[in-house]
Amino acid sequence: MENNEKQNGWLKTVWNRMMNLKGDKVILIIIILLILISFLAIFSSTPLLPAQSSRLATMKDHGFVVFLGIIVMFVLYHFEIKWIRSLSKLGFVFSLALLSLLVKEIDWGFIKTEEINGAIRNFKLMGLQIHVFEVVKVCMVLYLSWAAYAINEDMRARKERRRSKTLTMANNLADKYPSLRFLRLTKWKRIFYIYLPSIIVCMLILKGSGSSAIFVGFILIATMIICGVPWKELALAGFVGLAGFAALFAVYKISDGEKMSRIGTIVSRMNVDYDMNRLEGLKGDDFHNLLDTLRQPVSAKIAIYEGRIIGKHTGNSTQKYQVSNIYGDYMYSFLVEEYGLIGGIIILIIYLSVLARSVIISRMSDDEFARYAVGGLALLITGQAFMHIAVNVDIGPMTGQTLPLISHGASAFLVFCAAFGVILSISRKAKKKIQSAEEMTQTSKNSIEENLAAAEKIED
Repeated sequence: MENNEKQNGWLKTVWNRMMNLKGDKVILIIIILLILISFLAIFSSTPLLPAQSSRLATMKDHGFVVFLGIIVMFVLYHFEIKWIRSLSKLGFVFSLALLSLLVKEIDWGFIKTEEINGAIRNFKLMGLQIHVFEVVKVCMVLYLSWAAYAINEDMRARKERRRSKTLTMANNLADKYPSLRFLRLTKWKRIFYIYLPSIIVCMLILKGSGSSAIFVGFILIATMIICGVPWKELALAGFVGLAGFAALFAVYKISDGEKMSRIGTIVSRMNVDYDMNRLEGLKGDDFHNLLDTLRQPVSAKIAIYEGRIIGKHTGNSTQKYQVSNIYGDYMYSFLVEEYGLIGGIIILIIYLSVLARSVIISRMSDDEFARYAVGGLALLITGQAFMHIAVNVDIGPMTGQTLPLISHGASAFLVFCAAFGVILSISRKAKKKIQSAEEMTQTSKNSIEENLAAAEKIED
């Protein structure tokens, strides 16, 4: 009896602390839902193994990753906006350092690059796999948010004829060297602080994954739109990017695929032939690599087809035996197979709710950087979710994008926990405005109902 009372007291304390958090409760509930779904999905999507402890070991590993993710969110939740803004301006430098080390294929013993499917995309840090592109996505969204804020602040300072506290490097160079006076112009600051960093990052990502480079490019462009980058400049930058891609494609064609091989990967994934007869005559690694390429998308479609309306229910998936990493890149198809169209729609609603709630938080925030950051991170989360879903339902090329906070993967999970932590931190400041708006809406609703009731009494 006493043990039950102590347990109930502990649960009550945890619940009260959760309810007393100043961050947005809707986002917090969404995070909890996604984490619970991830536990259920990963446990169920792990094929039956010779020893039950192996499956439990997988769950323990995921539980540890979730624990770390919660710590990351909790720490970032307590960060002030000014701290997040200060760290965000290092996002490009940090991304550039990681990608440069990846391109150089370092091997320093405790940390080294790792080749997967013929491409180098990850670091191995003391046994822990770090997916560099996942880290770069969040870093670059935050960096662009800072860059747009810094440029706007610089413009306001010049209009008010006061010394700008942002972009000091560009301003100092323009003041010191007459040949660099063009750096005083806002459009050139956008070129050096927004467009060039984005292009450089996408080009470095292209070496390891063409599809990831394209996806990151679209996310960065969407973030620029949120940040209010002029459409004319954005169109010109997009044209330059397309011209660069066309040049790389030309190099790939001229060299008969010997150079820029990732371009060939993009083309092949855009035109995947699912004919199993292509396996005839192949042996060894060629056979197994092509088999995996064909089997995964085909099995994903079968899983979605067999899910029907209500699904096969928990633990009854059959395609998890055909796709080795269904709990990663093909998690959505697995969820639809077990929980049907209804489960699939619920997942869609959850991610749309992230976007909808983030829009409210962004609009209610007084800080310009905070508005950009929340909007960009929300687009990244929902954009990756819908890209994952598009690949699973066969309306998009294979990209290897995970389902945020649901798919198995330590580094991706931790990175998205960091993104949600930033959103929660920013929502603390916007919470009062949101509550006031909701109270005004409720008051207006009550007033309308009272007026209607009074009108009905008069008619009677």
